[in-house]
Amino acid sequence: MDTGHQQQGALALTIAYDGAPFSGFARQPGRETVQGSIEQALAVVLRREVVTVGAGRTDAGVHALGQVVSFESDGSEPELRTLVRSLNALVCEGVVVTGVCRAAAGFSARFDAEAREYRYRLVPGPTPPLFLDEVAWWVRHTVDLGAMRAAAASLVGEHDFRSFCVAGSAEGRSTRRSIELVEIVPEEHLGEHCVTVRVVGNAFLHSMVRVIVGSLVEVGLGRRDPEWIADVLGACDRSAAGPTAPACGLTLWHVSYPEECWL
Repeated sequence: MDTGHQQQGALALTIAYDGAPFSGFARQPGRETVQGSIEQALAVVLRREVVTVGAGRTDAGVHALGQVVSFESDGSEPELRTLVRSLNALVCEGVVVTGVCRAAAGFSARFDAEAREYRYRLVPGPTPPLFLDEVAWWVRHTVDLGAMRAAAASLVGEHDFRSFCVAGSAEGRSTRRSIELVEIVPEEHLGEHCVTVRVVGNAFLHSMVRVIVGSLVEVGLGRRDPEWIADVLGACDRSAAGPTAPACGLTLWHVSYPEECWL
């Protein structure tokens, strides 16, 4: 049995959360955040101050199913199943710790990640969603999935995504990122039709997935041709792209790490 004692290194929590009640993932003084809730719960359970690192800094209202949070272990933690149970009794409503793994010393949920997958749900058509209302964007019109897929093909590969992020966040920073997949698939959840945009890449800029989705929807609605997305990439200017899709439809789905990270 894993007693949890005399094993130093790092611990990696996998957490899921409903982003609606929070001011984003990252801790902010005086605001309810996911990271703040996790760190407060860890401090109670471990009886020490704990500083965590998250795999992605999701914005206010953005959800997660597979966010990863790491922190250094001093070897005094309880057995891992007990740790998960204790944290789930203490974290804010809307946050769930779904698992924990031991990692090598110095492991960082942010810097050791190989890839991140985001999924964005939208509900097209005149009928508003009921069960999906808080986790999807109601577009109110039908969309051309073929045109959206043709446009999305331009985004795959390594590019400068300066046009697809919050302008102020890009100043003085590299905005080159590598996208390995943009997939647009019709799905059904709880009996309701939706369209899911899956985006997998090595890392993402501030609001990058939401601007990508907002721009693809412009194409899907027939307001822009599919070739427009390539022009937006080349412009390196946020004003060239489409609107930022609402936060409620976005979920940080999964984060991938090299196998050698885990003990």
